Parts: sequence; structure tokens; C-alpha cells
Amino acid sequence: MECSYFGKCGSCTLYTLDYDAQCAHKKAHMYALFEPFNVKHFDFFESVSEHYRGRSEFRIWKEGDTISYAMGAVDKKGAVCIENCPKVEMKIYTLMPKLLQQIESSPMLREKIFAIEFLASSEHLLVTLIYHKPLNEVWESEAKELEKAFRIFIIGRSRGMKRVLSQDFVEDRFDIAAKTYRYNIIEGGFSQPNRAMNQKMISWVLGHLENCEDLLELYCGYGNFTIPMAGRFKKVLATEISKTSIASALQNCELNDTHNITFLRMSAEELTSALKKEREYNRLKGIHLEDYRFSHVFVDPPRSGMDEASLEFISQFENIIYISCNPETLKRDLEVLTKKYAICHFALFDQFPNTEHLESGVILKRI
Repeated sequence: MECSYFGKCGSCTLYTLDYDAQCAHKKAHMYALFEPFNVKHFDFFESVSEHYRGRSEFRIWKEGDTISYAMGAVDKKGAVCIENCPKVEMKIYTLMPKLLQQIESSPMLREKIFAIEFLASSEHLLVTLIYHKPLNEVWESEAKELEKAFRIFIIGRSRGMKRVLSQDFVEDRFDIAAKTYRYNIIEGGFSQPNRAMNQKMISWVLGHLENCEDLLELYCGYGNFTIPMAGRFKKVLATEISKTSIASALQNCELNDTHNITFLRMSAEELTSALKKEREYNRLKGIHLEDYRFSHVFVDPPRSGMDEASLEFISQFENIIYISCNPETLKRDLEVLTKKYAICHFALFDQFPNTEHLESGVILKRI
């Protein structure tokens, strides 16, 4: 990838290496990090080196009536104004200068704007304009003209306010193993930024599922992994603490004609308590936990990894599938899990070329 802002913008840190050298660097780091676990092989999944990011956010920098996109500087002091970013998907890359020019030409759209977020899918592009001011009908009228001009969806946000002009989600479609999956991804919720790599992650998980009975999933989000995996299991129980994500997951089940998943808005700690019959929850009314025969548990935790109670909880299952966005906390958690489990498969997913970031997938089986 070529970029005019290498060495100035703090986003890309491996820009002095070509892509093959970046992959070699990341593999070497991971072999060293996980050497205590005697890992002999990683499945390594490469990304395209540019135009891979479908979700991105840019600050807006102002000089009088002129506005620019901005990123944090490499020295972490101030910001770097940019005209483009070759990391983002082409539909975002193409829109960025045209959108900014239109916003700059309108005092209403330009005034007190401080950030713009982009969410791209195979079908749509949604843009969120974020302000330090209330958004009124005049703003909405001008923003609707932007929607029509660029054939995108626009949302306006300010403190305590969200104005949805048409819809607050994008629809994504992709094919895995000759099956098409459809998702509505809601603005503001978590989604994998590198859509092509997301498909590789799901395919890798599906390719290593064996002896499936029922599945328990923690941190299920909008059903990204849940729905494809549901086709391999008899029943699925998936938990998530976000109401918005649960609502989105239920809708995505309907889109994919998937009906063997039960979603619970419940934390891992609460579910542990329920399974141990320590406490009853109204949210579990009509759900008979004793009817499940969980052969696998799937976890995709935040960067902080899993807490001690959650690690203890998942250690009761025969098979664990662990997706991690932070190798350091994954290593910490594996130090606990490998006391009872063997690492069967280990994969590395290069979600973000030109950066140190690397996602991992580990499949463990009870010893």
C-alpha cells in the first residue's frame, strides 16, 4: 500500500515493510509469544494490503471555513490532516473527498461538525455525521440532499440526539461453503472492520467443528458467527448484554431462516449462576437449560480478554473456540485453559495490514 501520510499519521506503523515482510514479522512475534505452549504451526490468513477496511472514523479539522479529515499524529501530539486513506474500502475512499466538499459548502452541515464515521457493506454505505450542536429540521433537509446525491444513508448525531434520515443499518451478504448469509448491521454496534477477513474467520471455525451437539456462545453480538455455526449444531444458546445487539441478532435469524438459536441478554457470570441453580432469572422463563447438551462453547471477548470467573465457567465444556483480538490477553487466558485443555488448532488473521494488530483463533479440547 502506498500512502502520502506514512510516518506522519499514527495509524500505520509497519509501513517500512512490504506486505510479505509484515506477515513474516507478525508470525515471528506470535511464535515467540506462544512458544511456552509449544505451538508448532499457525494457520495464517493474509488480507489484501489496501482498501480492506469497511468501518472507519475520522476526526474533522477546521481552519476557518475549510474542513479536513484528520488522524492522530505518529508522535501522539496533535493531528494530521489527510485528503484520503487507502486503508478504507473503495466505496468509502471514492466518497470521502466528494462528501467533504459538499459539507464544506454548506454552513449548516459544516458548523460544529467534529467527526464522520463510515460503515460499508456489500450492499450499502452508511455515513454518520457527528456534531457539537443540536440538529434541527434545516440540517435534516440539507442532509437528505446529501443522501440523494451520493445514494447513501445518513445519520446525524449530537449529545443525546440521533437523527436517522432513512435507516440506521446496512445489509451485508456473503457466501461460505455455497451458502449465502445475510445480515443487517446496525450503526453504532460492533462489526468486524475487515469484511473479507471476517468471512475467512467464519470459514476457519466451520472447518474445524467436529462431534457437534449443542453450542453455547458468549459475546454473540449481532450473530456474526452464531448463524453460520447454527447449521452444524442441534441447538444454540447465545448470550449478549446489549439489547440492540440481541434485537439485531433476532432479525438476522429471520433473514437467514435460522430457528434453532435462543438468545439471552445475560452476562457470563449470570449464566454461570443460573446453570449452577444458584439463582433464578426472569429472563430464563421458558428456557430449560437442563435440555441442552453443550459440546462446544464459543467466545469472542473484548481486548481485555476473559475474567477469572468466565474462564472458570467455560472450563466445564469439552471443546472451546476462542476468537481473540489481543494476543497478550489470549496468552494470559491460555495459561489458565491449557491446564485442562490441549490446543488443537491455532489461526492468525491479519485484519489490519500495515499495523501490529493481529486477530487469533484457537480451538481447544479437554485433555
